[in-house]
Amino acid sequence: MTPVLQLEAVEKAYDSSEGPVPVLRGVDLTLNAADTLALTGESGSGKSTLLHLAAGLETADKGAVRIAGADITPMSDTARAALRRSDIAVVFQQFNLIPSLTVADNIAFQARLAGRTDAALAAQLADRLGLTAQLRKYPEALSGGQQQRVAIARALAARPRLLLADEPTGNLDEATAAKVMTEMRNLVAEVGAAMLLVTHSPALAAQMERRAHLSAGRLA
Repeated sequence: MTPVLQLEAVEKAYDSSEGPVPVLRGVDLTLNAADTLALTGESGSGKSTLLHLAAGLETADKGAVRIAGADITPMSDTARAALRRSDIAVVFQQFNLIPSLTVADNIAFQARLAGRTDAALAAQLADRLGLTAQLRKYPEALSGGQQQRVAIARALAARPRLLLADEPTGNLDEATAAKVMTEMRNLVAEVGAAMLLVTHSPALAAQMERRAHLSAGRLA
């Protein structure tokens, strides 16, 4: 089976006035379909950088980042953007909803870009994430927690191969976060995706099948 996500000896550094600052030092990571992995680590340890590399939003200095066997590092920005539309979904804390679209249209947006519109799946996601009564509203009328759940539904509605989530329940209270994460895990399994979750929460990390800790640029 070809892994959904594979990082091979990945290195990444950022420039500073005092020279390059290493962030990732030879990271290896493999995720297969239906795998769920929680990535933990101190602030500044490189968790978000690793997620951005997996999403093709940044490029590695050394090593390979493969999505379904294809190394995305040498790809053009256009090719990586096309891959994100078809195979990768990202959930950030900032929601990134489109203010001029209703909740229903926001949920359907990425699936339409990917050519995989599925009204039944969109309705199922809205129901299970408690959004059915909000479908005709616009994002500005929603609470932060509701907007976050719309972002999660939008990501899963496209049936991605890989779901990347950066503190996806950071705007929810603990009880709601646990409930939403349970639904995310169930839905990820149902669409056959792999999920990489970046979190500071030990409770959320414990819900994932696998856990990895990033420290000093290396995984443990």
